Amino acid sequence: MPNPFPGMNPYLERRDIWPDFHHRLITAIADALSPQVEPRYYVAVEQRTYILPVEDGEQIIRPDVAVVATTPEPEPSGGVAVAVATETAVTTETAVEITTVTLPLYERVRESYLEIRDAETHEVVTVIEVLSPSNKVPGQGRLEYEAKRRQVLMTLTSLVEIDLLRVGEPMPMKPVPKSYYRILVRRGWEGNKGIVYAFGLRHPIPEIPVPLRQGEKEAKLNLNPLLSDIYDRARYHLRLNYRQPPDPPLPPDDMAWVQKILKEKRLVNSD
Repeated sequence: MPNPFPGMNPYLERRDIWPDFHHRLITAIADALSPQVEPRYYVAVEQRTYILPVEDGEQIIRPDVAVVATTPEPEPSGGVAVAVATETAVTTETAVEITTVTLPLYERVRESYLEIRDAETHEVVTVIEVLSPSNKVPGQGRLEYEAKRRQVLMTLTSLVEIDLLRVGEPMPMKPVPKSYYRILVRRGWEGNKGIVYAFGLRHPIPEIPVPLRQGEKEAKLNLNPLLSDIYDRARYHLRLNYRQPPDPPLPPDDMAWVQKILKEKRLVNSD
């Protein structure tokens, strides 16, 4: 079954679906670009790993009462009488409280991205990123991604940054387009200038150029047919619950449009 929406499917943004979709999309992009950039370049799938706290999983409870103990004064030793002033405790109590605590939970998050490399020198020419939720919400994942992004922007390496997630804050840029989704294309030789393709839920994902080196013909990346093919191959229509609103939720007018599409495609009841 094809993707019921003209472009991005908002139900694919669910946290339990996104990692699978992200993996499939990265692979599909690599397969689509490889024949366009060979023989001078090749497309490599790279991976980074984060250790992140599980959302709402950290709750540390500390006991209010510490272990209390008294140490008796040692008796004098040897044959010489020594006068020592001491206080004798009538009773010695040790208070112990046993408490069940909740410890932080962590998960290992692996994110794949693409690098177009020179086939002879293996130099990175272009980095292609498909953002994940951990890149867009505050935390270690965003900090590490922003650090990597800064490194790329300080070089002549080109960057293609694909943001198909409504959750979280967009990556730093001025101005930030007021749209659900955006794709940044930054050609390395243009410094801090980039082009942003901003689009919404009701339109196809635009075809974008993928820069190589200055003066060379650019590859083309058409994400819309890739998404539809992935949706069909992965049988997402069996995994997505279209009877529930997408996560994150949509404004009422967009939700009404989504419901209209789903009813037309007979994915939900028309009553």
